[in-house]
Amino acid sequence: MGAVIFSDVHADAGAISALSACIINPSFLETFGTVDQLVNLGDLLHRGDRPQETIEKVHTLSREYRLISIMGNHDHAYLHRLLVSGSDATSLYRHEQLRDSPLLSIFDRMPMEWSDSGMLFVHGGPLDIGNQTLRLKCWQRLSRDSGDSFTGYHYTADMAFETLQARGLTHLCCGHQHTHVCCRKTPVGIVQHPIDFTRMPLGKKRRDLQLEVAKIPLDLPTLNRVGGCHGPEPEFAYTDYSTFSYIRIIG
Repeated sequence: MGAVIFSDVHADAGAISALSACIINPSFLETFGTVDQLVNLGDLLHRGDRPQETIEKVHTLSREYRLISIMGNHDHAYLHRLLVSGSDATSLYRHEQLRDSPLLSIFDRMPMEWSDSGMLFVHGGPLDIGNQTLRLKCWQRLSRDSGDSFTGYHYTADMAFETLQARGLTHLCCGHQHTHVCCRKTPVGIVQHPIDFTRMPLGKKRRDLQLEVAKIPLDLPTLNRVGGCHGPEPEFAYTDYSTFSYIRIIG
């Protein structure tokens, strides 16, 4: 069972299109394995200025693959008309144009979490700490210190692993903060594992897609935070639940 995981597209239709082209490439499938499902960790909306094209592309992907989508904090803010930073006037205008669009059905009954094969997928964090907006799972943030914050409740890796263990789960996969991080629970404690990318071309021609990849074994309890799938070098991940691969598209 192979899953492609992406997060924080932020209305960047070009990035989600690049991901789509990448995962159907025969060299990608030969290198990583089958793509049996896609997991969207949330934040399709805000900041970028192509929300309609982005959601249309995600709807297309949902017809081509089994797609699991999880609520992000910007999605939650948009749906509940909460003010958040990061969107310019063009982005705000184009998002308002979507208010009555049937495309927004993608958010109907969208959950805050999903689990499979011992791995918990969330946008922000795994804690069940009430229904106050900034304590919801889509607003929680991985940090070195814990506590309430105006950006969302901050939790530590230790708190995440305790929560996973209590639920009989082993691994956590999240997004939200746009930068990749890996923490592993070793016999001597929780350590931040280095993510060392290596170049991996998809094909032999100069114009073929170029990737950078870092593979992490899932032989220990692991917290994997995926980088954002937006901008000129969008990031995503692939897992077969024995290995977790951080992937960056660089050309």
